[in-house]
Amino acid sequence: MINYPIGDSLIRIKNAALVGNREVSLEVSNFIHKTVLALKRAGYLSNVVKNKDGLLVEIAYHKKSPLLTDLKIWSKPGQRKYLDVKALSGKKGISVFILSTPLGILSSKEALKKKVGGEVIAEIW
Repeated sequence: MINYPIGDSLIRIKNAALVGNREVSLEVSNFIHKTVLALKRAGYLSNVVKNKDGLLVEIAYHKKSPLLTDLKIWSKPGQRKYLDVKALSGKKGISVFILSTPLGILSSKEALKKKVGGEVIAEIW
C-alpha cells in the first residue's frame, strides 16, 4: 500500500527520466491525472494516455536528454506547504512549481497568470 500516491507517481516519473526511459506507467486517480496534465502543459511530458490499466506517461526529451532533470516533493501527508501569489512571484527562476489551487492543479506560471496561490505539491527543474 502506498501512503502518498502523488509523491510516488512523481518520483516514478523522475526516476524514469533519470534512467533514460521514454515512458512510465502510473496508477490512475483524478488527482494524479490532473497533476500529470499540469506537467504536460509545463512541457516536461510529451503525452499522457489514460486507459483501463492506469496512466501511460511519455517523458519529453530534447536532444536525447530529458527536460525533467530533478524533482522535489514539497508537501507531504504530515506537513503541507502553501505559497500565496506574493511568495510565488518571489520564487521565479528555472524551476516550476506544481500547485493545488482552488482553480485546479496548475503550474506556477499558470497560477501567477490567474493570480492564485495554493498548496505546493512539487518543484521541478
